Amino acid sequence: MYRFIGQRVLAAVPVLIGILFVTFAMTRLLPGDPCRAALGEKATDAICNRFRERVGLNKPIPTQFAIYVSDVAHGDLGTSFRFGRPVTTLIVERLPVTLELALSALTIATIVGILLGTISAVRRNSAIDVGTMLLANAGVSMPVFWLGLMLAYFFALVLKGTPLALPSSGRNTPGLVLTPLVQAWHLTWTQGPAYTLLTFVSNMNLVNSLLTGNWPALGDTVRHLILPAVALSTIPMALIARMTRSSLLEVLSLDFIRTARAKGLREQVVVSRHAMRNAMIPVITIVGLSLGGLLGGAVLTETIFNFSGVGRLMYDAITARDYSIVQGVTLVVAIGFVVINLIVDILYAFLDPRIRLS
Repeated sequence: MYRFIGQRVLAAVPVLIGILFVTFAMTRLLPGDPCRAALGEKATDAICNRFRERVGLNKPIPTQFAIYVSDVAHGDLGTSFRFGRPVTTLIVERLPVTLELALSALTIATIVGILLGTISAVRRNSAIDVGTMLLANAGVSMPVFWLGLMLAYFFALVLKGTPLALPSSGRNTPGLVLTPLVQAWHLTWTQGPAYTLLTFVSNMNLVNSLLTGNWPALGDTVRHLILPAVALSTIPMALIARMTRSSLLEVLSLDFIRTARAKGLREQVVVSRHAMRNAMIPVITIVGLSLGGLLGGAVLTETIFNFSGVGRLMYDAITARDYSIVQGVTLVVAIGFVVINLIVDILYAFLDPRIRLS
């Protein structure tokens, strides 16, 4: 197991360096100038020349890349041209927002998708099966931005004043303040890895409110999270439902399932204990890939529901030609994909004893 993990981590290093190189090259090849994008009409040639010299953009691109790789190896993702703040600090502030939204959406998609796919497979070719697959196809077909706007309109305007009304924007009600964990736990840390980790966790409102026992804030956070999480979960939910159905149907036709039924086991036991575990391997793959996609593709949902996550940060950085943020966020998302794929591979061994991670 440990040898397998070590091999995968070592194999990921050249992949991450390649991603860094491609991202670095693409940001430099795109038309536009960070100085003129930030200052607009106020950007003169003299000002922009001093700006490029200050941030190192006047050096040859291979030299810039070598300096950047050296900084990344020492844990420095650079400084934002636009905000003048370390990229690491911006990611610590924004990534928890996207991570909280993505995990909530993936939880909804996984639970509902597996449930619908299982029901559809057990009731094959029935009205329930047809209706479930139509619902799954509709989920794949609906654009996230359109569904988000429709959900916001219906629950925030049509149902306004009713118990079913839900907020359509923001992470919390204005005026509601969550206490950082460092202050709530009366810690004296002001820097270091432990402080950065606690700050990262504090920016996840669900976790923060749970750890501090702030139940009103927890309820308010959940209410604000429902609509964006549902909108973001539709496409992965449909994919998980269809994959669960096809995989479970294949397993239900195998010999060992007929043997289990011949022993007199109830259909519920046959499906839950014998079939589902064998059918979960392709589903786990889809779930892992969906989480990586949600982390990198939540920009539309964050924009519609006014979530200041890493998706909006990335979009603003691209439009402003803020190379440091684009490179830093891309690297973090790439590392997330590597870690998720590693976890999925490890889960294979637990789901199927025939798989050996050696």
